[in-house]
Amino acid sequence: MTENVKTLRDSAAMRWIALLLLALAMFCAYIFMDILSPIKDLMMSERGWDSTAFGTMQGAETFLNVFVFFLIFAGIILDKMGVRFTAVLSGAVMLVGAGIEYYAISESFIGSSMERWFTNNLNYIPLFDELGVSPFYRGMPASAKLAAVGFMFFGCGAEMAGITVSRGIVKWFKGRETALAMGSEMALARLGVATCMIFSPYFAKLGGHVDVTRSVAFGVVLLCIALIMFITYFFMDKKLDAQTGEAEEKDDPFKIKDIGKILSSGGFWLVALLCVLYYSAIFPFQKYAVNMLQCNLTFNVVDPNSFWAGDQVTIVQYIVMLMVAVCAFASNFSKKSGMKYGLMALAVVALIVYCYMGYMRGTAETIFAVFPLLAVAITPILGNYVDHKGKAASMLVIGSLLLIACHLTFAFILPMFKGSAMGGTIVAYVTILVLGASFSLVPAALWPSVPKLVDEKIIGSAYALIFWIQNIGLWLFPLLIGKVLDNTNPELVARVNEVKESTAAAVEAGTMTAAEAQQEVSVISEQVAVSFDYTWPLVMLACLGVAALIIGFLLKIVDRKKNLGLEEPNIK
Repeated sequence: MTENVKTLRDSAAMRWIALLLLALAMFCAYIFMDILSPIKDLMMSERGWDSTAFGTMQGAETFLNVFVFFLIFAGIILDKMGVRFTAVLSGAVMLVGAGIEYYAISESFIGSSMERWFTNNLNYIPLFDELGVSPFYRGMPASAKLAAVGFMFFGCGAEMAGITVSRGIVKWFKGRETALAMGSEMALARLGVATCMIFSPYFAKLGGHVDVTRSVAFGVVLLCIALIMFITYFFMDKKLDAQTGEAEEKDDPFKIKDIGKILSSGGFWLVALLCVLYYSAIFPFQKYAVNMLQCNLTFNVVDPNSFWAGDQVTIVQYIVMLMVAVCAFASNFSKKSGMKYGLMALAVVALIVYCYMGYMRGTAETIFAVFPLLAVAITPILGNYVDHKGKAASMLVIGSLLLIACHLTFAFILPMFKGSAMGGTIVAYVTILVLGASFSLVPAALWPSVPKLVDEKIIGSAYALIFWIQNIGLWLFPLLIGKVLDNTNPELVARVNEVKESTAAAVEAGTMTAAEAQQEVSVISEQVAVSFDYTWPLVMLACLGVAALIIGFLLKIVDRKKNLGLEEPNIK
């Protein structure tokens, strides 16, 4: 059988090993992307960030990609220099940005000359302030400013990695199981979301002492691993090109006019708009989801001396979560029906055990960590269906409907269960699982459609343009959610400001020490952090789902008129 294998790409095992390297790197990137999301309340109490500062910092991830057009340059680099060079470059840039963010969050930054500089500067950015798109603002905590700078660099690397991985999958799987490969890569990568939700608070609270820098350090270590994965892929991809005779640097180099070819495609624009609407309704929500649950759920009261309050339960629950993911994912590839349904049953049992453990622990982060689990199970199914049956555009319409239903459930139904620990937790679990499933339609149906819309030579640039348009939403909506939260909860913001002003006056008068003042502000901030009303931010996200639904129907109409092939299978 091996005699028929001509290149690494012709070997199914080597194709999937290449995919695994890329997916593991993105798994690590996804963890760092949301490393502060489950500890928003701790950033408010430990570093003095309000929702606006948190949202501004989180939105900064995509600032350079959007306003300095870095993603466009990334696409040109990818088309010019090839997959492997761009992969290693993106891993290095992510690591540099993560290192800057770690320093910004660390104790070393507090009281340093760097903190004083950031406090006194970057309060006004010409032109950006006039346009209302500045990544900083007057009064923004210095640590949030520098963290935003680091997150900008990380975002450049992460989005570059995203388009590189998509191009790499097309390179290794074109004409084969492209949608299944893309869906599988994203399913594994999104386990990073669950990993982040479980371990970021775990490290921040380890040993009973709160230290948010431990969470960021955990993410930095994982990005070191991601860089190693990309370097390993570099040599594997180089060997493939040696076998095929292909050159990484193209004989027909990228030209600016190629962008015009992409932008002239109506189908491309509809796919790009769908992408930005989908991702804007999900990724910014992830950054606030844990805090939203903290504000809307009544949690099970946990005995501080019980197993459920200890550190060991985190490891046990994560192992159970991996059992859910592995069994659900493996069931898609089992040829024997007995094994297939046995793995599915085991995954369901493990999921129930996981949910029970989350309920007993009484923590929002472990509840939201189920977000990618159903997606891990069904994304390969959806990808396989698109490969063999098609209907990609129809799946995107279904995903939009689910998106709308989930955000409206969070906005209006979940708060009705306030006071019922079990009822609220069940509603939260079901809604989060369905939301994750709806999001799985994007990698399975949307990304494999791009090669049908543009020439192969400019696929990297096409992905870059889509990611650039997507990044506009990923910059805007974390910022909007934070501003809407503060503006629709003015009494909470005023309460924190009053305490800050009164304690500052007490310190100046000598009736309170700086440490006592900080402690009082931290206590009030901690109380306020779990008291927000999230109704209007969630309604805003549901409106994005409505817009995505409309675009989805338009895409079906255009596909039918112009025969784009979006409803046709990838494998013919």
